[in-house]
Amino acid sequence: MYQSLEECVLDLEQHGHLVRIKEEADPYLEMASIQRRAYKEGGPAILFENVKGSKYPAVANLFGSIERSKFMFRKNWDSVQNIIALRDDPMQAVKSPFKHIGNGFSALAALPMRKPGLNGSKLEEIELTDIPFIQSWPDDGGSFITLPQVYSEDPDKPGMMSANLGMYRVQLDGNEYEVGKEVGLHYQIQRGIGVHQTKAVKRGEPLKVSIFIGGPPAHTLSAVMPLPEGLSEMLFAGLLANRRFRYGYVDGYCISHDADFVITGEIYPDDTKPEGPFGDHLGYYSLTHEFPVMKVHKVYGRKGAIYPFTVVGRPPQEDTSFGALIHEITGDAVTQELPGVKEVHAIDAAGVHPLLFAIGSERYTPYEKVKEPTELLTIANRILGFGQLSLAKYLFLTAEDEEPIHTHDEAAFIQYILERIDLKRDLHFQTNSTIDTLDYSGTGLNRGSKVTFAAYGDVKRDLCKQVPNGMKQVKGIQDANLVMPGVVAVELTTDFEDYESVEEEMKQLANGLSEVNVERSPLIVVCDDSEFLSESLENFLWATFTRSNPSHDIHGVNAFIEHKHWGCDAVIIDARLKPHHAPPLVEDQDVETRVDRFFEEGGVLAAQEEEDEEQE
Repeated sequence: MYQSLEECVLDLEQHGHLVRIKEEADPYLEMASIQRRAYKEGGPAILFENVKGSKYPAVANLFGSIERSKFMFRKNWDSVQNIIALRDDPMQAVKSPFKHIGNGFSALAALPMRKPGLNGSKLEEIELTDIPFIQSWPDDGGSFITLPQVYSEDPDKPGMMSANLGMYRVQLDGNEYEVGKEVGLHYQIQRGIGVHQTKAVKRGEPLKVSIFIGGPPAHTLSAVMPLPEGLSEMLFAGLLANRRFRYGYVDGYCISHDADFVITGEIYPDDTKPEGPFGDHLGYYSLTHEFPVMKVHKVYGRKGAIYPFTVVGRPPQEDTSFGALIHEITGDAVTQELPGVKEVHAIDAAGVHPLLFAIGSERYTPYEKVKEPTELLTIANRILGFGQLSLAKYLFLTAEDEEPIHTHDEAAFIQYILERIDLKRDLHFQTNSTIDTLDYSGTGLNRGSKVTFAAYGDVKRDLCKQVPNGMKQVKGIQDANLVMPGVVAVELTTDFEDYESVEEEMKQLANGLSEVNVERSPLIVVCDDSEFLSESLENFLWATFTRSNPSHDIHGVNAFIEHKHWGCDAVIIDARLKPHHAPPLVEDQDVETRVDRFFEEGGVLAAQEEEDEEQE
């Protein structure tokens, strides 16, 4: 496998997976636009040889397809999957000893290798301002490192094997940062670095942090892998790269010898500065908030370094392929951790954390003639209390009965739920809870609510296949369109103003809908543009679940509360944009027009597409 990012780039180029852009490319919006379009069109990885303002080239779209990702890890793919599977089911080693005999030796050979200082590395000290400063979206607060590997050690247990390596975006300039001497670290809840900083604060000392950029692709992937507790990211990087993670210490900071760039510095207790906005993976800007600021100590660059970057935005983007790759490697790791859970799928089109589909088991009362969720309610609590699954906002959960169902067939799964759910009984809320840091539909940063739609049993309704008669004539409704069987998008004559007035507005709407037969349309989505919402499944998933907070935005036809339990005849989700929501991402049209030249006839990326078509 690769010893450096440069080796990977050359290998991809040799096998037709990468093209070079030789003309000068602008890191302000232009390079990001090229990457987004290349990903959308299924294009190759891109090496920008001439980055305006920097002597270093940059590479993008490395992980732009699952096929290219598997190609990069082709030599060690099976053995890594075997090791992960062995961890989930140790009895495999007993059942098939000869199949797994090499795994222990693979793990031993992947142990991190410490060397003195920078000895053996090709790193030299540089200025932070030497690296490309890339800005992806017009209203971003500045330039960001989008593929960082942020390394920190446990103050109580120093050393690499208790360290954390995570991918937390890093702001390089803008706001109040002193350029070249400070960077912003944005890390969210459920992140290991937060535990380390908490311990450092208690000790009254700064936390030493190293930011690695580049290196073998295995290092980048390890920073985002949801590894089981006790498995070091650096050990996993060694397994995946089939090469020990080489490192040393300089001035007390850990230095990755194989990284293309290393930024070292300290986070001091209570030292924060405004960070953001940043165009993020939900398709909106995450807004400006106080986050830790890192005082830069030294910066190192590898001789022949290449700067890797990605762009996030409304899914699908390159991080979508990242997610698919992680799923390929980990397989059933999550279901092994959660008894009774057979399948879990975080919906990428909805920004991952806002919407979660799951299939569980229903084994508690096989003797009962009436089928209803019982074990599923226990499973729901397991899911919503597990790792990053705990950030889910909407959980749709069922158990297979006589008809097979899969969470990745998203439209069919929703219909399966809606056909079977008892809306008077099977909606379960958690209020004043935690949600994704990047989700601004809630009541504050990290704060919001959750709801579980748990359905099991016989089909209870035949879902409507057109807008119910009379719905468009209900007072206050301007337009209504069918999204899918059982789901109707409704556009009102008024926009959302505030939660004080919306209660009366939704009460009147529910009263009007109670005069219509809504039994076959159990889910009604109030939105700003019903044509947009019903245009595609992706639009429905994105707008509905990123623009609503269950406790505040779910209403119901004939709704009631009985002994603290809420139910209704049909659910109304108010998915209109609210004043407190983050603005959606909009591309700069002048920039988009400017980059057309790379994709038009004769452009380097157009030529690559034509070559691919000829090979097919």
